[in-house]
Amino acid sequence: MGNALGFLYGHCCKPSAAGVAYELHTIPVDARGVVDGDGVNVYVSTSDPRESRLVPQEVQITVTERSEARARRDYDQADALRQSIADAGYRFIKVQNEEVLARKYRIRLRGIDAPEGDMPYGKEAKEELAKIVQGKCLRVLVYEEDQYGRCVGDIYCNGIFVQELMLKKGMAWHYTAYDQRAELAKWEKSARAKRVGLWASPNPEEPWEWRKNKREGR
Repeated sequence: MGNALGFLYGHCCKPSAAGVAYELHTIPVDARGVVDGDGVNVYVSTSDPRESRLVPQEVQITVTERSEARARRDYDQADALRQSIADAGYRFIKVQNEEVLARKYRIRLRGIDAPEGDMPYGKEAKEELAKIVQGKCLRVLVYEEDQYGRCVGDIYCNGIFVQELMLKKGMAWHYTAYDQRAELAKWEKSARAKRVGLWASPNPEEPWEWRKNKREGR
């Protein structure tokens, strides 16, 4: 891929807000990458210079071997090598009719906690997030990595703050145990007052309490 796509779908090393470790610019998101209402798997093109430097040598070698296998029409071998690349966290994705090698990032939306899949409104929260990000290029400000290896960050879609949308639509709680931003509290309060989304229920169970009860076998 050329430098233009590298710029559009790259890995920016200039933080744009206090506390930001780095910034990602994703290729268009596949709705199937949405894990739940506060998690999404995204891909960043390795044509970006910084991202390119992060590609492990074994992945680079496997990419070359796959190209050679395809050139000699050994498609079984090419498919096997493609799977090896996927196992390493990379994937070939079509962007603007070109095949892009992209790195997978697991993103946890910072500051919100959506209902788990088996909870009331869990399905709706996942579907709402998918509707927001599907086919879009996202800007992700990554602050840290959590205990599960996910990048914790703020997500912007066409300049719109995704966590703001999820809170205003009543599809998530403000996760006050990890985030004290006043604007997130304000957006949750507004959704509560309007009784939208999960707030239509009189006393919805918080996902952190639900997880705790599940761990304790209640």
